[in-house]
Amino acid sequence: MAHLDAPPDVAEATKRSARPESPGDRSPIPAAGSEAPTRRADQAPQEADAPGRERTLLDDKAIRRALMRIAHEIVESTDDPGRLYLVAIPNGGVPLGRILIDNLESLTGIRPPLGILDTTLYRDDLSTRGSRPPLRKTEMPSSVDDRVVVLVEDVVSTGRTIRAGMDALMDFGRPSHVKVVALVDRGHRELPIKIDFVGKNIPTGPNEKVVFRAEEAAPAGEPEEAAASSRVGPLHLIIRGGPEG
Repeated sequence: MAHLDAPPDVAEATKRSARPESPGDRSPIPAAGSEAPTRRADQAPQEADAPGRERTLLDDKAIRRALMRIAHEIVESTDDPGRLYLVAIPNGGVPLGRILIDNLESLTGIRPPLGILDTTLYRDDLSTRGSRPPLRKTEMPSSVDDRVVVLVEDVVSTGRTIRAGMDALMDFGRPSHVKVVALVDRGHRELPIKIDFVGKNIPTGPNEKVVFRAEEAAPAGEPEEAAASSRVGPLHLIIRGGPEG
């Protein structure tokens, strides 16, 4: 029983805690020190609680369709497909390059070589980073002399990675032409880098991050020279809000 001299709000709280809860009690009293929910009844939880939520820009089917279109464009712009040499920039460019050489082989009957070229040591912003990023593998099967080299990148923004890729490429010979493939061009260019073949132009805000994901589909122990299509699983392109990581 509540004391008669207790404040009205304390007395009421005591009465409510003493009686059993009924279906009509839809607003329980918050525990001491907790805050009552402030979400509107018509507001979805993810809208209130997930400011950095992500959404899909391109699914696997759309990405593969874009890569087949790009393969057609590469063939149409190349006088001799036998001189093509694809060079992927890790990490995202590697699965894209594997699919592209499959596509090019299906169109021309010629399977171009695929190199992997790490650009880390050729970047012009190493001195401004807090720590040096880890090196990634470089695998160039042959010289690029007199070849039509196609650099393959997943997402291009400032253009600095592509510029570093061109500098790194010169250590492996003198190509006759260098062209650039990007699955996504998101703008924000800081250098005059041209994208010759693009899957999709996606204008983005400075606080948005575009992420390309590729799952490896090869069974354990499969040799590196196996067919590319057997080693590239589902592909996804997402955009994530919030500060860039």
